[in-house]
Amino acid sequence: MIKMPQSVYDEIVAHALKDTPIEACGYLAGINGEVKYAIPMKNTDASNEHFSFDPQEQFDAFKKTQKEGLRLISVYHSHPETPARPSEEDIRLAYDPNVSYIIVSLAGEVPDMKSFIIKNKTVEKEEIQIILE
Repeated sequence: MIKMPQSVYDEIVAHALKDTPIEACGYLAGINGEVKYAIPMKNTDASNEHFSFDPQEQFDAFKKTQKEGLRLISVYHSHPETPARPSEEDIRLAYDPNVSYIIVSLAGEVPDMKSFIIKNKTVEKEEIQIILE
């Protein structure tokens, strides 16, 4: 289970809506499955079907969270036109089995956010608990 403050949920959805029609992407910083904040990143692919992080932004995010005693516990991205489930490419590129992979779909009338654990190309749905602040 990943625990996420309502404000972070809202920030991720807003990022997805702002970047549409391309995929929005970023990290979630936290510890022990509890999200502390989002780190929106630039999709250097500028694509509606896939994303890549800027290496310098990745390094900066890693350094910042380590300095604060936190970890990068999740990668998030949006699917502007498809459901909130990992694509074949998402599964193939899920290199870190220790993070959650969160997908926000904008395909329906309301945004749909889901979280997954992906290990050895196996996808397991993960519950997201929204924490009201």
